[in-house]
Amino acid sequence: MKEYQADQVEQMAKALNEGKILAFPTDTVYGVGTIYGDAQALSRLKQIKHRPETKPVPMMVSRLEAIESIVEVTDMAKILADAFLPGALTLIMPLKEHVDRCWTNGKDTAAVRIPNAPILLKVMDQLDRPLMVTSANISGEPAALTKKEAMDMLPGLDGILDGDCHDLQASTIIDCTKEEPVVLRQGPISQEQIEQAWKAGKKQ
Repeated sequence: MKEYQADQVEQMAKALNEGKILAFPTDTVYGVGTIYGDAQALSRLKQIKHRPETKPVPMMVSRLEAIESIVEVTDMAKILADAFLPGALTLIMPLKEHVDRCWTNGKDTAAVRIPNAPILLKVMDQLDRPLMVTSANISGEPAALTKKEAMDMLPGLDGILDGDCHDLQASTIIDCTKEEPVVLRQGPISQEQIEQAWKAGKKQ
């Protein structure tokens, strides 16, 4: 397992573009991911995590524009993204018709996040596709919060970036396919904050 430092952005981007499975700190917990579009790499990621096929792997980008070819970025998603991203918020948006549902385990939606993690954002800026990213843990176990925890739980990783997580809990998940925001998982951003931002955004 290769250990990366914060000044090795280009090396990490190269490894991800080659289909490697890497773990890295985010603003919430340690994540583990690989490049979108590489079916073999996604299969390896699921195997490393023992992730059941009923649970799709979310996507991660450095900016919302990078996901527009894959999902329908709804008005709600734009408002909430303007208010909270980069940050500890995951947005559920509809997949575009041409996207193969193999990337979402058959679902017609995808979960998308922009983390407030400067090094990771720099890495993703060098990629021409989103990342498929989930928490660094064995499925069903608590998420790793440190490099050591991630390495201990996921020895099959190709590489890992050293660094710190801040919120130390998983992101808030919002379903942006309804008429009003639906909180699917409570995280660092509260339902009250979501509702206030949504109401304010609709008035503009």
